[in-house]
Amino acid sequence: MPSSVIAAMSYNDETRTLTIVYRGKRGVYRYFEVPPEEFAAFRSAPSKGVYLNETFKPKQYRYEKRHDI
Repeated sequence: MPSSVIAAMSYNDETRTLTIVYRGKRGVYRYFEVPPEEFAAFRSAPSKGVYLNETFKPKQYRYEKRHDI
């Protein structure tokens, strides 16, 4: 999953939670109520950064910044 913006991402099917570890000092965010189809589209996007900014973020999923990770 090479990306200049995202270091890693994981998805929990049971809770429908997407966790994204951003590169640099941007931190770790958890996004809630993300449908599995959304994660699949995100994962298969040619550019994770473009998908994040143009498709994912405009949907305004509820999120939290993790401070303990």
